[in-house]
Amino acid sequence: MTDATLAKSFLNAGEDYERFRPGFPEVAADAIVPAPVRTALDLGAGTGKFTERLADRANRVVAVEPSEQMLAVLREKLPDVEAHIGTAENIPVEDHSIDVVTVAQAFHWFDRDPACAEIRRVLVPGGTLGLLWNHSDATCAWDRACTRVAHPALDEGLTAAPDTTEQLPGFEAPTFLQVPWQERITRADYIARWLTVSSFMAASDDERARMVAELERILDTDPGTAGSDEYDLPQITDVYIYRAA
Repeated sequence: MTDATLAKSFLNAGEDYERFRPGFPEVAADAIVPAPVRTALDLGAGTGKFTERLADRANRVVAVEPSEQMLAVLREKLPDVEAHIGTAENIPVEDHSIDVVTVAQAFHWFDRDPACAEIRRVLVPGGTLGLLWNHSDATCAWDRACTRVAHPALDEGLTAAPDTTEQLPGFEAPTFLQVPWQERITRADYIARWLTVSSFMAASDDERARMVAELERILDTDPGTAGSDEYDLPQITDVYIYRAA
């Protein structure tokens, strides 16, 4: 299945994504925006999972997202945010008008070089680009096993995020940090969360049913989840902070 097919699976997502996907820890936002700025742009903003972290950190917050359904949820939740349909390769804001650009859980869907050129265009000189990914904690065996249902090629030592420690065109080498955190989640919501992941959404009905059955088997048999309807789920947020060169 191509990345383009997986990426398009999000276009019709919205309320379920907002309800079941995790948010992002305050510490991650503090690292990217340690002091208030004039303008922040959340790119590939989705339903505003990270956009809401920018509300108290910028005088003007802009969200850009290609999915009408996701943006409708964001507009309802964050009415003070300027919300625009757009892509990373064609950002509908003025040149050198943004102090901080953030991309949460989306940079791997972008066409990297054109997106970096567009981000440089909208950033002020020396502006900040913050990339974030939530992913499973390698110490949590049952969540890692479920992650491999969605991402069969995932090795035990890898995260769901691509390698973004490389130099991005037009940016200095990044600062990297990992933020561990934990949430309490019900079994039903945990399974529903996986149904908002691209490989589940893009699968055929039969394949999706098989994948859900495998999730249920893991939860029924793993000592950390068997017999329980609620779990403590550890998470890791990877944060990469770039400066425009």
